[in-house]
Amino acid sequence: MSKKENKKPNKNANKNLNKNEPGYFDKPENKTILAVIFICTLVALLVSDFFIHKHAYFSVGEVPLFLAFFGFVGCALLIVVAKQLRLFLKRGEDYYD
Repeated sequence: MSKKENKKPNKNANKNLNKNEPGYFDKPENKTILAVIFICTLVALLVSDFFIHKHAYFSVGEVPLFLAFFGFVGCALLIVVAKQLRLFLKRGEDYYD
């Protein structure tokens, strides 16, 4: 007998799965907890930037919060460029017909 034939289905696998119950991330109290954890982590990282010695190649890299600002601006520009690029690259609804 092979391992596939010997394996029985687990009857308790879907025991606690209820389609009508909201998921973990759908409950408002869990969203609030996760948002607070995210904001606290963000603040801790921003505050730690003032106390960490950086070995920057350029002098601007040693400015506190420069890398956070640079990353945010870079991400925002990437989104703006992608939205503009979409205007040139999108196809009509019947393109593949």
